[in-house]
Amino acid sequence: MYQWRKFEFFEEKSAGRGGGGGGGGGGSAAAVPAEIAGRVTCCSGGRGRVAVGCDDGTVGLLDRGFRLSYGFQAYASSVLFLQQLKQRNVLVTVGDDDQSSSQSSAICLKVFDLDKVQEEGSSTTTPFCVQILRVFTDQFPQAKITSFMVLEEAPPILLIAIGLDNGFIYCIKGDIARERITRFKLQVEAASDGSTSLPITGLGFRVEGQAHQLFSVTLGSVTLFSLHVQPPRRQTLDQIGCQTNAVAMSDRMDLIIGRPEAVYFYEVDGRGPCWAFDGEKKFVGWFRGYLLCIIEDQRTQRSTLNVYDLKNRLIAHSMPVGDVSHLVCEWGYIILIMADKKILCIGEKDMESKLDMLFKKNLYTVAINLVQSQQADPASTAEVLRKYGDHLYGKQEYDEAMSQYIHTIGHLEPSYVIQKFLDAKRIYNLTNYLEKLHDRGLASKDHTTLLLNCYTKLKDVEKLNHFIKDEDGVGEIKFDVETAIRVCRAAGYHEHAMFVAKKAGRHELYLKILLEDLGRYDEALQYISGLEANQAGLTVKEYGKILVEHRPAETVEILLRLCTDVGDRTTRRGSNSMHLLMIPSPMDFVNIFVHSPQYLMEFLENYIKTVTDSPAQTEIHNTLLELYISNDLSFPSISQENEHENHYIKETKGKETANGYRSGIKEKTDLGKEDPKIAKNVVDRRRKGLALLKSAWTSEMKDPLYDVDLALILCNTNAFKDGLLFLYEKLKLYKEVISCYKQAHDHQGLIACCKKLGDSSQGGDPSLWGDLLKYFGELGEDCSKEVKEVLTYIEKEDVVPPIVVLQTLSKNPCLTLSVVKDYIARKLEQESKLIEDDRKSIDKYQGETDLMKREIEDLKTNAKVFQLSKCSACTFTLDLPAVHFMCMHSFHLRCLGDNEKECPECAPEYRSVMEAKQKLEQNARDHDLFFRQLRGSKDGFSVIADYFSKGIVSKTTVPPENGL
Repeated sequence: MYQWRKFEFFEEKSAGRGGGGGGGGGGSAAAVPAEIAGRVTCCSGGRGRVAVGCDDGTVGLLDRGFRLSYGFQAYASSVLFLQQLKQRNVLVTVGDDDQSSSQSSAICLKVFDLDKVQEEGSSTTTPFCVQILRVFTDQFPQAKITSFMVLEEAPPILLIAIGLDNGFIYCIKGDIARERITRFKLQVEAASDGSTSLPITGLGFRVEGQAHQLFSVTLGSVTLFSLHVQPPRRQTLDQIGCQTNAVAMSDRMDLIIGRPEAVYFYEVDGRGPCWAFDGEKKFVGWFRGYLLCIIEDQRTQRSTLNVYDLKNRLIAHSMPVGDVSHLVCEWGYIILIMADKKILCIGEKDMESKLDMLFKKNLYTVAINLVQSQQADPASTAEVLRKYGDHLYGKQEYDEAMSQYIHTIGHLEPSYVIQKFLDAKRIYNLTNYLEKLHDRGLASKDHTTLLLNCYTKLKDVEKLNHFIKDEDGVGEIKFDVETAIRVCRAAGYHEHAMFVAKKAGRHELYLKILLEDLGRYDEALQYISGLEANQAGLTVKEYGKILVEHRPAETVEILLRLCTDVGDRTTRRGSNSMHLLMIPSPMDFVNIFVHSPQYLMEFLENYIKTVTDSPAQTEIHNTLLELYISNDLSFPSISQENEHENHYIKETKGKETANGYRSGIKEKTDLGKEDPKIAKNVVDRRRKGLALLKSAWTSEMKDPLYDVDLALILCNTNAFKDGLLFLYEKLKLYKEVISCYKQAHDHQGLIACCKKLGDSSQGGDPSLWGDLLKYFGELGEDCSKEVKEVLTYIEKEDVVPPIVVLQTLSKNPCLTLSVVKDYIARKLEQESKLIEDDRKSIDKYQGETDLMKREIEDLKTNAKVFQLSKCSACTFTLDLPAVHFMCMHSFHLRCLGDNEKECPECAPEYRSVMEAKQKLEQNARDHDLFFRQLRGSKDGFSVIADYFSKGIVSKTTVPPENGL
């Protein structure tokens, strides 16, 4: 038979009158207070007090020091049973009250409210009796009460079971205080031999949700009543029973009965586990998961208290006891009340003391089971496991030690364990520990590094696969991703590193392995194609240089899909600018083409063919222009430095470009000495550049799609004449256009340019012909043919006076008079004709002036004779009263109406003259109009003469404050 180990996990506590609870062994023995004179017949613990009932009808309430708090006379004769309720401060008792009438039973049930105390004099205190019920009535015949149990349902509902010696159980259910109760009785199954039913020796309630069940024990049976069904259902669980006081209920609501041969547990479906503890069971109890048994030795007639730990199969305490009359548990103690009224108080030692005891005996397994069974905090359990592991480690039992250390994960610092197993011989144990650490999600980056290094040193690919690949794919990865990838790459396990990166969504790390370690460029491009747009854009920015270097065409294709939204072309066309802003800009990827400008040019060309409304179109065109115009195809630098900086000062634009173009002549001449393929490439690119300059700035556009200043700098720096000419012409910088032809000594180009840009009827600048003439005058070589052609257009446009023509051409010693002979002759003839016409006009105006003067003088000195006989208005014969005007018109006074001071016939002409005069006077004050006419006229002197001829300038007055 298995022998249970014995330990001293409990100790006797002194609870003398000086105070409650103390160390074991000291102080005087406790006893029932002397104030309680009768024999103790029953007791009950609960709510911090122990209630004792005596055979003299008194009830005493003892405090923690076993002092009498107060006592009261509950019954006239004796108290048979009592029980303190847990939920309410209520005491339920059954006792014998003497009655004057012998016909009615003296046994009654009383309910006392201990919170309501009635003062009776100065020496006694009596709690308020809520209700008194007769236990026995006509329907419930009287018998001896052998057991008593109270169940609190939902306060104030109580369920009271009273066991009798005739095998019946009387039940009272309801609100006892208000006497709203229901009585019913139960009967256990009669004995098989037909004899009288055995007395009820024990009762126990079991509650599971709404199901209420009652265990009933007799000397020969165990019965279960289901009270939640009507009528209550009876079920006989066993045909054995036990004596009184050998019945208890466990904390799992299992029935416990003690018999001489064993202790039995019963559940609702029958007998459960059985424990073969030999000896007569005087008392059976349950305390904090321990089984309490007071066993009497049949040979010596001595009783022993045994405290059994059934989970760990050990005897937690064993001690001899005397004649025990009652067993009760309160305040965390086991309290034994002896027949001589002495009290034995036994308390459990603290966990630390129990563990120290076990550690000294190296009983670590027992210690572990103990802390787990008593539901100690995890930290305490881990500490016990650590000590056990250290013990095994010291015995060089490394596998067993590691199994204990693994249980401490989450509470013990991992470094404590790791440093013990760093030896190469114990790498398997270390690997096991690190695996468990990762399974719990408690591993750090260093732990991941160490575990992977263990796998690689062991070359255990299977475990490495299990650690990295055999995840269920649900939830977060249990290790640090970057650390795992770094270690796998360093050890050459690239496929594992890629698997981790892909599973964790670390696309940049996945591509880094593909490109830098494996060189699988096609696979990298395919992977990028499968990513979302924003993720694909980020990865191309980071690894685009490598991709362009090895797979340029495919990279350009991916970029076009990203930047043009090819996959959803319909949406793009119908979208607004906000949608375009969500698409990556081509300028975000320019830097990846730093070593491949040819593919950058191809990328941007295809982009602008597809997208015409990009927010970054200015930057795109600037970059393309630099690629097209530059002499050597290289990564664009000027357009990338500052897209918005103004590099060009327009006030000095003509001078700077002229100088720049001159310096670029040599660069252009050097192109021919280069490789023919390179030269052809330059020509093709500049052809595209000119086409781009024109297409991005058409006549319908107000502003170009590129930075004009930047374009001018690029054309000037790279001596791109065609581009400069186009830009100068669009900017109306005609003199800079002429300068370009001058630098190239292109005389025919100069003349053709002036024909195009100097035509005033087409909005040109006629003054260009004067500049061209000045150029030929200062040329210092024979250019007679060109000068004659220029003079033809100068004569036609009349932009330069003949005297200026002669002065300008006289500076060229290579020109003869014959060049200008015909021009001078024609101009002299024209001038002579104009002089003759002017003289005739002067004579005419002088004659008209003299005539006007004579008429005015005649009006002032001579009388005027009016000879009209008819009215000028109505043509009737003129009669008085009549009005005659100096203009020789006469009218009846009645025909003039209210206006008698001006002639109706001459008034409109006079008013038009006055209005014209007022307008001229107003124009004299409009200086802006005067200067506009002056600038817009070929002959400014004629404008001034016109103002003088109309008397505008001569009549302009000076403000008086000027003092003139």
